[in-house]
Amino acid sequence: MVKQTKEEQAQMQQQQPLITHLIELRNRLLKAVGLILLIFIALYSFSNQLYLFISKPLEVLLPEGSNMIATGVASPFLVPFKLTLFAAVFIAIPFILHQAWSFIAPGLYKHEKRFAIPLLVSSVFLFYAGIAFAYFVVLPLAFGFFTAIGPEGVNFLPDINNILNFILKIFFAFGIAFEIPIATILMIMTGITSVASLSEKRPYIFVGCFVVGMLVTPPDVISQTILALPMYLLFEIGIFFGRMVEKKRPVDEAQDQEESA
Repeated sequence: MVKQTKEEQAQMQQQQPLITHLIELRNRLLKAVGLILLIFIALYSFSNQLYLFISKPLEVLLPEGSNMIATGVASPFLVPFKLTLFAAVFIAIPFILHQAWSFIAPGLYKHEKRFAIPLLVSSVFLFYAGIAFAYFVVLPLAFGFFTAIGPEGVNFLPDINNILNFILKIFFAFGIAFEIPIATILMIMTGITSVASLSEKRPYIFVGCFVVGMLVTPPDVISQTILALPMYLLFEIGIFFGRMVEKKRPVDEAQDQEESA
């Protein structure tokens, strides 16, 4: 009977850390969702102005006498609503990443924490830089191409829902693409690959950037090239900083063994 009680106590001790981690994860998710809702509420009264702002690169290129249209009955309400929700998530990304960092930080080694903070800050900056690049460079070029290529006699009347989906797709594609240096450094830091291996694969990665650009951008050469070239440049930046990480790896591994001991 005593033996059974000790086994039950051991099982409970093993379950308690898991329950504690799940409770902490739930609390951090609730904080992130709560902030998104607060930002959404604060932005919703400006939802129409927000839509006009992000559609400005297309609006200035519309032929004279053309306007954006809403083909759905609920589109004038749902489209700004969806945009405001996505905007709230984009704005809350630094806080969401901070909550994720706070959850996983206790399980990291000292050198991993030292690398993680710059990587976290850099990933946020690069994501927003990708969105800014898409808004100020990609969208004007892409919309200019689409408005100029249409045949004569065809009225260009873009639907507001299609415009929003197109813009969000471009924002997401470039925001993720600009994270390539972070992904490259993480792969080198964890030993998944090496700088020498990545350097040998440069020709394949160059072609792969254009393939990815073709898949995630509209079907035109301009958008594909505008995404592919920065992706490859960011890959080279990742290799440059990856060399520094690779040189420090033996020292970090020795520190890990000392901490574990």
